[in-house]
Amino acid sequence: MKKRFKSSFIALLAVGVMSGQAGLATAADKKPSKVPEFTEVSFPVSDTEKRLIQASEEVVIDGKTHKIGFQTILRSGQKLDGTTFGLLVDQDGKAIISKDGSQHISHDNDFASLLPVGSKLFMVSHFESRPGAMYVTELSQDSDSGKLSAVKTENIDFSEFGGLWVPCAGSVTPWGSHLGSEEYPSDARATNEATSMDTIEDYDKPMARYFGVNPYAEDTSVDDFRKVFKPYRYGYPVEVSVSEAGKASVSKHFAMGRVAVELAYVMPDNRTAYISDDGTNVGLFMFIADEAGELSSGSLYAAKWEQIHATNGGYANLQWINLGHADNSTIQKAIENDVTFSDLFATATPKDDGSCENGFTAVNTTTGNECLQIKPGMETIASRLETRRYAAMKGATTELRKEEGITFDAERSILYVAMSQVAKGMEDNGKHDKGGPNHIRLPKNKCGTVYGLDIKPDATIGSDYVAQNMYGVISGTMVSYPKDGDYANNTCDIDGIANPDNITYIPGRDTLIIGEDTGSGHQNDAIWAYNVTSRKLTRIQTTPYGSETTSPYFYPDINGHAYLMSVVQHPYGESDSDKLSDPADAAGYTGYIGPFPAMN
Repeated sequence: MKKRFKSSFIALLAVGVMSGQAGLATAADKKPSKVPEFTEVSFPVSDTEKRLIQASEEVVIDGKTHKIGFQTILRSGQKLDGTTFGLLVDQDGKAIISKDGSQHISHDNDFASLLPVGSKLFMVSHFESRPGAMYVTELSQDSDSGKLSAVKTENIDFSEFGGLWVPCAGSVTPWGSHLGSEEYPSDARATNEATSMDTIEDYDKPMARYFGVNPYAEDTSVDDFRKVFKPYRYGYPVEVSVSEAGKASVSKHFAMGRVAVELAYVMPDNRTAYISDDGTNVGLFMFIADEAGELSSGSLYAAKWEQIHATNGGYANLQWINLGHADNSTIQKAIENDVTFSDLFATATPKDDGSCENGFTAVNTTTGNECLQIKPGMETIASRLETRRYAAMKGATTELRKEEGITFDAERSILYVAMSQVAKGMEDNGKHDKGGPNHIRLPKNKCGTVYGLDIKPDATIGSDYVAQNMYGVISGTMVSYPKDGDYANNTCDIDGIANPDNITYIPGRDTLIIGEDTGSGHQNDAIWAYNVTSRKLTRIQTTPYGSETTSPYFYPDINGHAYLMSVVQHPYGESDSDKLSDPADAAGYTGYIGPFPAMN
């Protein structure tokens, strides 16, 4: 999104605390720039522009100009070889039926990976719904142009795990598998304590459809619901491997902990993984696998923010709190044996000041201020089924707000983490800090910040990829535009980022790609290319009313071509629904920006 004002949005770090950004200009001086130069996309002003997907038409790479653009692979509801892309199905493979009697097709397209397997190329695609869905699609690739086309698609069966829950973002492991997610899992305490269907969260109810139970029927009781809905089954990184024959094999990594997983990102050692936790009063987690290339067992850590200053997104050193070791089979066994919240914790009522009586620990997480006590012998199970609550009890920070994408610059050893908003628990305020340690004390920024984390070896933890600190790199800027002007529906500077969501890095090219998930920040969401040396920001895509730019992900070389995956989720679905004139326009887009020449 574009405006002819000079940008005022970039959050520069104070001199002497730039840590991971120090020396970038020096490094750039030593070699010619390899940064791709995209043509900028204009800020949508007219109604016509606000209904379009706009993308950069050209890019200059190593001095040569290449034609690019946004290319659609599949849209939700599209039929391919007899299969409907995005159709939600139950545990028997039958279509989920909506309240109006129609088959439920999700328009919540999200992360889509590209997986070369032998002589073939596959795409694994998320649909962020309840029940969730993933599809594996075989692709054809034009050897000359690099254009990708869908050949056939198939729903991936998750029935062995009780289905899939709200798969959001994802990544590709160094060993070539798809690493997905399950976001916003149910509050198991609320489900445990519910006395009627009226006290079950509306967000949770649709999952019962996966088991053939209608949660909206008058004769469906809370006991009927609880018989099929086990909240501890959901909220984990999900790994999918695809064979050359197109068969998908799935795993849920219970050992990595249960939070609102935006995504898990595996570092180059094939052992260390970072896990972002979306929502309010959440944490940042790190998993160290026992064996390289195998995420089924290992030790889990939670970050403690030790604040140095509050300028430009803040700066903190990170201490990693050990949450213990676990393996998938032990945790899954506890889940299927119907362990409940009350089996894990005793509870007490917080005092007026948020503190607790003796023997209980005060925490403030997504579920608010609580007084908890772990029952004897349940530490390991609690660490994985109630990871956020357990981390807070151990002294980790659970004050982050809307923690989203993760990516890594291997040249500089900088991990990037997007925070869609700096607000609520990240401020120095009462409600979201009551009963908690108030580690984070930053000025409110509803437009968000992308953070850098310097990565170094840590012999005690036993990984070469441990984040040492966390500091603001680039922030959006809150503004107030005239109500009768072209930019009236935007509350963040249109020349800067608004609510950064998923991010990806173009390796060796000094370029951080930033996607947005915003509503009032920018009326039309955008994807940006950020030059980490010059700090130049270029808008390279905008999306239609009410949509979200989900999960940009860069592939530097697939058979001589590069791709920036780009998914347009729920057009007209999050805002501006009154602008929808043709129901077909509400279908989500799974596609990419490109193709580019290989950028090794």
